[in-house]
Amino acid sequence: MSFDQLPGRHSMTTTQSTTTLSNIGVAMFTVSDQDTALAFYTEKLGFEVRSDTRFGESDEMRWLEVAPPGSLARLALNPPMGGEPGGSGIGVETQDVLAEHARLSAFGDLDLDPAPMQTPGAPLMFSLRDPDGNQIWVVEAP
Repeated sequence: MSFDQLPGRHSMTTTQSTTTLSNIGVAMFTVSDQDTALAFYTEKLGFEVRSDTRFGESDEMRWLEVAPPGSLARLALNPPMGGEPGGSGIGVETQDVLAEHARLSAFGDLDLDPAPMQTPGAPLMFSLRDPDGNQIWVVEAP
């Protein structure tokens, strides 16, 4: 395996077989209560439900996915599997970071950065936290 260094870029070549993986389709957050998380993502962020199914021998488990309308990627909201909820992060894109920040600020009850930040070399962005402390970064689309 070798790494080629270019300013601001890293590429990797390998002699292993080509992967069959083609897409990052599902990110996963651990949440303490799936119904509370579902309400947050659908009612506050405007996501839609992509999957909400029970499974297991007695339907004791639940697979719950949400996503922004039109998104190919989904976010699974799962109970912790041997740990505490929270601690994960995702980035979502918008064409208008300022408008989305204003929209979310109007709720008044979100754990939201006070203002978007612009740093040299990075897009305009801000973050908010869901009820379990998972970070959602709202990033201006290129």
